[in-house]
Amino acid sequence: MSFKCGIVGLPNVGKSTLFNALTNSSKAQAANFPFCTIDPNVGIVPVPDNRLNNLSRVSKSRKTINTTISFVDIAGLVKGASKGEGLGNKFLSHIREVDAIIHMVRCFDSEDIQNVNPTVDPVRDLEIIETEIMLADLESIQKRLDKNNKKNIDEEHLKILEIALDCINNAKDISILKNDFDSKQLNQCGLLSIKPKILVCNVDEQSIQEGNIYTKNFMKKFGENNTIIVSADIENQINGLKSDEKKKYMEMIGLKETGLNMLIQKGYKILELDTYFTSGPEETRAWTIQKNCTAPKAAGEIHSDFEKGFIRAETVSYEDFIANDGWVNSKTSGKMRLEGKDYIVKDGDVLNFRFNT
Repeated sequence: MSFKCGIVGLPNVGKSTLFNALTNSSKAQAANFPFCTIDPNVGIVPVPDNRLNNLSRVSKSRKTINTTISFVDIAGLVKGASKGEGLGNKFLSHIREVDAIIHMVRCFDSEDIQNVNPTVDPVRDLEIIETEIMLADLESIQKRLDKNNKKNIDEEHLKILEIALDCINNAKDISILKNDFDSKQLNQCGLLSIKPKILVCNVDEQSIQEGNIYTKNFMKKFGENNTIIVSADIENQINGLKSDEKKKYMEMIGLKETGLNMLIQKGYKILELDTYFTSGPEETRAWTIQKNCTAPKAAGEIHSDFEKGFIRAETVSYEDFIANDGWVNSKTSGKMRLEGKDYIVKDGDVLNFRFNT
């Protein structure tokens, strides 16, 4: 599976610049006026993972294949989007299609880059976006709970909508739904307000290490857990450099990780994802799965026939696979296990599936 993150925010906060940096492209038009992005740009990016290269080296693989993440650059939102203002209807339809939302807010001053509001205030900007998303959910819920439509909704779905309506109407935290319903149930309801979120503060170069007054106020309000600080301009500059130059430049400006790595780590965490590997002479490949995924379901990521005909999974931890120089020595040293249908795959497992055709 690959997961899809939609980059959203008010116009001119740096969404398209960040998208171009993350995807190492110039697909997204970045311009100093609102709504330069109309149709969403989509970029599919390999997920960096040093473990993959180490496994490939040990197995002497002909091919090395990363798992991927998709980024979607969505048109800038404005107040009133839920009523169709700006490009509101398009914005909201595109955001329904993503697994997680990257909320990008402006945390820099600039006379050159136009701001849609009179002042820089990332707290206000995020609240505008969250309010519009909530209003869109409110309208959707009310339509579905109309007596003519209500009869077509199953009981569980109905309960979710009723709780969500109560939360929105009474300013309660809608995330309480996650305590009583699993992600599959919630996803089927199509509510935007409960999509996992990553909050991105876009800063200038001077603020990349310590942040600034804007990021401090923002984190005071929304917390640090799902918030990261990036400079979209710096990320763009880094992507234009060769590998050795990237490292030197990042050291010079005190940047420990790229924005791409930080976003992927946050994305895997909030979406509760793990990675397992397959490795042999032909190829070494990374696969993305949900946490607590059973071995047959993990096999199904490769092919549905693998899940249907699953017998056992030959399993070695990443650390043991590297320490024992591959499959053969892992087996002879007793580090390879045969796991059945109830086995919960762990992050970093190297698996070889046995199945009936």
